[in-house]
Amino acid sequence: MVVKLVEIYEERGVGQRAYKLREVFINPDYVVCLRDEPKFQALLKEGRLPEGIDSRQQFTRVQMNRGGQGGLDVVVVGPPQSIEEKIGKTRKKILKG
Repeated sequence: MVVKLVEIYEERGVGQRAYKLREVFINPDYVVCLRDEPKFQALLKEGRLPEGIDSRQQFTRVQMNRGGQGGLDVVVVGPPQSIEEKIGKTRKKILKG
């Protein structure tokens, strides 16, 4: 099962940079690490992120394993605790006994 999150990413054009939002679907089985992303909080305070994002918003860097191809980092909207809850709800629990 996959989890739908909102990714914030940098789109580079000729001589300009812009940050945009898009939906991203993540397989929780490949998530290695979640951590707070203060760089994007600073960009938000500077007014460089898309309009409409609440000034209190937090961001999380999701590090994923891609097997032998190295890792992939995605920055998503939301605090690490909230992202962990979304990812944790999709995992099935195995009963021992």
